[in-house]
Amino acid sequence: MSVQKSLLYGNPNIGVYAFTNESITLLPPNVPEKNIVEISETLRTNIELISICESPLIGVFIAGNGNGLLLPRFALEYEVRALKEKIGEAYSIEILPSLRSALGNLILTNDHIAVISPLIERDFLKLIEDVLDVEVVVRSIGGSPLVGSIAYVTNRGLLVYPLVTDEELNELRDLFKLTVDVGTVNKGSIFLGTGLIANSKGAIVGYETTGPELLRIHQVFFS
Repeated sequence: MSVQKSLLYGNPNIGVYAFTNESITLLPPNVPEKNIVEISETLRTNIELISICESPLIGVFIAGNGNGLLLPRFALEYEVRALKEKIGEAYSIEILPSLRSALGNLILTNDHIAVISPLIERDFLKLIEDVLDVEVVVRSIGGSPLVGSIAYVTNRGLLVYPLVTDEELNELRDLFKLTVDVGTVNKGSIFLGTGLIANSKGAIVGYETTGPELLRIHQVFFS
């Protein structure tokens, strides 16, 4: 398993620009070729270039796993159509008509379970469950409703920001049935989702991530 430090657009907050699962990684159309090659080789995924809401912030707006993808209600018709043409045969792709658009910050999911922010309306839980094809649990983590931003999960591990109690860590271990620990990225940033692009085969981390932070990432996701 490879862990590589990188920048996207000169920015260590690489996670805001990407969505990945075990098979594909979605990136903005104007990502430099060197980043495309690096990400594809590290994560061992196919790369698809897309935009959502005419924005490069793929990781902010998209939530999903190996079963399906959820898009914000502001996604444009041509963007949804293009995404379905590229990967629609392999994934369920649906608009989540929530008033909240930053779905990547509000949904924490792997291929087995999803934690949903209390900020997302309860009316949409069945749709989320159907698209992602996982058990859905509504809760905050460490007092924060930004569950997809202050934590990062793959099918192998869950990294959570340090403002969680030992009791919560044990609850998350019981829930996800994975290695769970606390950590940061990019010299102490607690917003893990902004500094990580990872699956069970590798990880890209923000360029400012320190040695101790890298060690914890290795321990959680690849030990």
